[in-house]
Amino acid sequence: MKKRMVVCAFCLAVASSVFAQKKEESRIANSADVLRQLIAGDLPKNILDQADCVVIFPSVKKVAVGIGGSYGRGVMVCRTGAEMNGDWGAPAMYRLDQGSIGIQLGSTATDFVLVVMNKKGAEQILNGKTKLGTNAAAAAGPTGAQATAYNASAMKADVLTYSRSKGLFAGVSLDGASMDSDNDANKSLYGKEVSAKDIVEGGQAPTAAAKPLDEVLTKASPARK
Repeated sequence: MKKRMVVCAFCLAVASSVFAQKKEESRIANSADVLRQLIAGDLPKNILDQADCVVIFPSVKKVAVGIGGSYGRGVMVCRTGAEMNGDWGAPAMYRLDQGSIGIQLGSTATDFVLVVMNKKGAEQILNGKTKLGTNAAAAAGPTGAQATAYNASAMKADVLTYSRSKGLFAGVSLDGASMDSDNDANKSLYGKEVSAKDIVEGGQAPTAAAKPLDEVLTKASPARK
């Protein structure tokens, strides 16, 4: 009887691990879809070519007042290399504090895309919990002619932020929003304890699930020259 209980517990643990991994793989696939649509519309190559990292939070929903501990969950991908100018690397899982962005959310799910424009912003996000507007300067992402002419080195924004609600992308202010590494999700995806910083800076090999997102980024903006 005891042996049977041990076997059942082991099977449940394995099933739970597989389910968690599939959930994170689905998060990456959804993020790839959101980014693909933004690139096809309001995120010109000029912006992405200057970016060090991209963070995507798909389908962030408004939560009821009084419900705590709820987060938007997404993915961060950075360029490889000491100067973050190489190929796109492995995805690190992140979470976004909904409490500080509730005013930005409509009645339907909202997608958020954050484009990290310099190494300072990338390092701030990788080093721990980051509050946009305080730890990293954030600005509503430009679109149209402003985006085409955007010069990151001449501007003060570490992060450009976009949102999509009801099918339309637009620049949005996310000052006050907090984001942090989703350590449990990273463990589920990679099968071991690994920090977002180690994934990005340590050269963690991408999983097969990362392929759709890597293809979107590489097609739109390969390694900088």
